[in-house]
Amino acid sequence: MLGIGVLLLLLFISSIPAIIVFFWFRLGRYPFTFSRFAVSLLAGATSFFLALFLQKLVAGERIFTVIMGKWGLLAEIFVRTALTEELSRLVMLLVLFLLTRRFVTGSSGDGGEAASINAGTQGSAFALASASGLIAGFGFAILESAVYGASNPGNAILRVFTATPLHGACGSNVGISLLMFPQNPVRAVFRFFIAVVIHGVYNFMMIIPGRMPPIAAVLIALSALASSIVAIRGAMMENIR
Repeated sequence: MLGIGVLLLLLFISSIPAIIVFFWFRLGRYPFTFSRFAVSLLAGATSFFLALFLQKLVAGERIFTVIMGKWGLLAEIFVRTALTEELSRLVMLLVLFLLTRRFVTGSSGDGGEAASINAGTQGSAFALASASGLIAGFGFAILESAVYGASNPGNAILRVFTATPLHGACGSNVGISLLMFPQNPVRAVFRFFIAVVIHGVYNFMMIIPGRMPPIAAVLIALSALASSIVAIRGAMMENIR
């Protein structure tokens, strides 16, 4: 059993991507307040426990195999893992957005965000929804990496460079899907579906024997994260000009 010191080290390692993004927002003077950052991180961390609950409700791989034959493993990967984790993230982000009540101006007690963003513009809403989802994904990954790393410490370091970018990118897409839903439910569902597919393909690549599939999984995670970061940066810069 790991000591408290090792567990804290695993938590710190898993938090590195979130820390980097936090300082990126600060140095770039992006209109994303500390309170929104902290609440988004908490929403993502909370979604980890909701995902565990949902996965307990869904049948395991053996039952999937009995029902679906050779497709049982894919059902395990895409439904029991990817879908439940993205759904849990969607639920907690929805709670976050409902509590703040505004995508754009943030809490009334923190004037920096409200003053920096041109309230009511589509770009500002996109930036905050996408960035909130990104941070929520990191929050989920922090707990997941620590839990998995507790049984295999080396795994925590691996997940920082693989699963953490994946969760961040998928969380960004989930945040955007929530933003889109009131105006365009079809596009919103499609955006959520993209997050599930990216997540599922990553998981599938990670379990295929050989060297190339895991490398492909890492490239999928990093390219998805890079795409999300570029989109967030573009939207943030547009609204601070």
